[in-house]
Amino acid sequence: MPAYEQQVREAFPELEDIENAQLREQVVEAWVLGLERGGWQDIEDIPYAWNIHEVSNVEHVRGVTRIAREGAREHRAFHGADPDMDTILAAALLHDVGKCYEYTDHVDDGLVDPDPTYASEEIPHSISGYALAHEVGCPLSVQRAIPHFLGEVPKRTLEAELVKSANSMSSNAITQAAMGITLQEWVDEYSQTS
Repeated sequence: MPAYEQQVREAFPELEDIENAQLREQVVEAWVLGLERGGWQDIEDIPYAWNIHEVSNVEHVRGVTRIAREGAREHRAFHGADPDMDTILAAALLHDVGKCYEYTDHVDDGLVDPDPTYASEEIPHSISGYALAHEVGCPLSVQRAIPHFLGEVPKRTLEAELVKSANSMSSNAITQAAMGITLQEWVDEYSQTS
């Protein structure tokens, strides 16, 4: 069996920026569960999107985490806001952990051996990511900042908005670089086929 915990720690050096040790370990635990149940051989094999394999999910998650962290710093310095950095970092690191379940059908069979109890496209990855965070005991503030599609969470916090905005920024950069289109153009073109 792959050494999932080691893979997660090596893939996401931003984990060390989470000050709360328990929260840091919960993030690792959620990823390990996702990888085990998704049956992934390597965390780097999870693609950013079902049809964009040039960028890994790890690269995207790290980008979102870094963008959200810098956004929080700017909000603090420029606006005097006080977003919770641990919440932002944990939620950003977990916002796409659900792709461990959702994208198993979009890679070569040799890369995954999924548990059909969990692995499926039936549940969007932001919802299964929320469920993983809940299962490992992440605080509600982190859980509610993981779902990043409109309508999934009734009340948005500053931390949730920072993660959602960082996700959009990273996603736009990736779709532009990989396909020459904006994220909205990607959604418009592929939402019917995905």
